[in-house]
Amino acid sequence: MPIAEDVTGDEIDRDVRQELQSLPKTLAEDVAKNLVMVARLLDEDPEGAYGYSKVALRLASRVAAVREAAGFAAYATQKYAEALGEFRAARRMTGSVELWPVMADCERGLGRPEKALDMAGAPEVHKLDKAGQVEMRLVAAGARRDMGQLDAAIVTLQSPELASQSVQPWTARLRYAYADALLAAGREREAREWFAKAVEADRDSSTDASDRLAELDGVEFVDALAEDESEESDEADEADGSVESEKSEDADEVEVSAESAESAEADEPGKPVESAEAVETEKAVESEKAGDVASPEAGDKD
Repeated sequence: MPIAEDVTGDEIDRDVRQELQSLPKTLAEDVAKNLVMVARLLDEDPEGAYGYSKVALRLASRVAAVREAAGFAAYATQKYAEALGEFRAARRMTGSVELWPVMADCERGLGRPEKALDMAGAPEVHKLDKAGQVEMRLVAAGARRDMGQLDAAIVTLQSPELASQSVQPWTARLRYAYADALLAAGREREAREWFAKAVEADRDSSTDASDRLAELDGVEFVDALAEDESEESDEADEADGSVESEKSEDADEVEVSAESAESAEADEPGKPVESAEAVETEKAVESEKAGDVASPEAGDKD
């Protein structure tokens, strides 16, 4: 697959670069460039990122960073079984528990929420940093919702991190998940409150909390561009209708003229139509001429 011209491979993290040092230099550069493309496309073009991850995997399948990147690319394209396999491979290579929450979420994606909940209670969770523990809580709440346990999902999300006034990288997503669970449980007033709090913490617009809040407030956004295009389309339709109407009227006039001409030709083809009075006058003249011819014959008889 083509590599973007501005990609050098030096953009990767230092830890990943150290992992690639076990490879020949040229091979390491190729792998690095493909990993950069994976990171660049993961959010906007998951399928493209997945394609580059497969190239990197083919070049260096024994590098943990490559297996992890392949896992996230598969996860982004909802290939959960493949993603779980790659994450497990990366974990075996590094011994790290960092991927534990996303592995549990893959279990959810595979329709196994009970397994995700088992993982949420495993000892590995205690080894996670604060961000990882919050992520694990989000996954566990999602698994509860998958099982139809809305109240349990709400309780799962109630934590010191949710109540904290400080804004951390996970704050917006945690508040959003809590608001969404409340809304699903029919607690609309509380949901609105927490969607508003999510908006306050969502500095990089990682959620659609503002849209959800507007929806609850009954605010409807109108696309001005689409509205203008609709008006232009209506005007064009009206113009086309006027033209068609004029064409129809002209056609009717031509048809009436044609019918008149045909009627005249039916009376006496090739001649103009005469009035009834003219016809009667012509008959009287013919009768007088006939009388003049008969008179001389009567005189001769006398």
